Amino acid sequence: MTESAASASASRLGTLLVLMSAFLFALKAIVIKSAFAAVPTLDGVSLLALRMMSALPFYLAIVMLSPKSPTALKQSDWGLLVLAGLLGYYLASILDFIGLQYISASLERLILFLYPTLTVVLSAGLARKAIPPRTWLAILLSYGGTLLVMLGEGWHTLNTPTLWLGSALVFAAAVAYALYLVLTPTLIERFGSLRMNGLSMSIACCASLLHFALHQPNALTFLHHLPAAGWGYGLALGIFATVLPTIFLMKGIERIGPSRAALLSSGGPILTLLLAVVILGESLNGIQWLGVILNLGGVMMVSFRK
Repeated sequence: MTESAASASASRLGTLLVLMSAFLFALKAIVIKSAFAAVPTLDGVSLLALRMMSALPFYLAIVMLSPKSPTALKQSDWGLLVLAGLLGYYLASILDFIGLQYISASLERLILFLYPTLTVVLSAGLARKAIPPRTWLAILLSYGGTLLVMLGEGWHTLNTPTLWLGSALVFAAAVAYALYLVLTPTLIERFGSLRMNGLSMSIACCASLLHFALHQPNALTFLHHLPAAGWGYGLALGIFATVLPTIFLMKGIERIGPSRAALLSSGGPILTLLLAVVILGESLNGIQWLGVILNLGGVMMVSFRK
């Protein structure tokens, strides 16, 4: 196989992996909202703990089975890895899960999907590079579209603090995840994609379980009395909305880069919106669908930047 053919094959595989990741991530908010409705005793912290409890054995296995870094690692490398794990899948997840207690899955997905624009801004800030006008226009479209979706909820809903609290929490989750993506290429280079994914996610899992233990003093009693449905939702989130999509995403980024990965993930919010309509009974009016189009258009402009 020639070098160009090998490159094309790697690109196709990377594209497929990212698309599969986007599909599985699109299911996450639907499963979370369904879990809250089915098991009233669950809150964001406890559901995240169930998710991470289900995922942790798989990530520990990945750490043990993945090849070690061929280069010597510095203490700063490990510090950066811990920071990434805490930001990307602990802080971002806990903020997102709690935020979903207050807002719809549709609105959550659109706010969370602002992370590509945040990634661009953060990357430019760290590199001390100016952000071009095209990117500022894309950001304006994305945030304006998200605001239209919120305004479309109606004045009565806008005047409730839960909408703003939930939206703020999910936006903070998007910032945390964008910071994680900025760190990802460097960490993949130093640790390898699989090992980096296993280590960072193991750190996030342990942090989430510690949070749950502090949040729920009678944690073992709580888990003992948890209905089977609660365990089922936690297992589904752990495997299908955590382990598989994060592995697919890391392997995809390794082959096609973070910018193309963000572009390919752009269909995720639409899938979440459709699933929210079909499964959760949510709906969007004309103003809100206009906001969706503006949001996705702005994100795609960022992803297509040269």
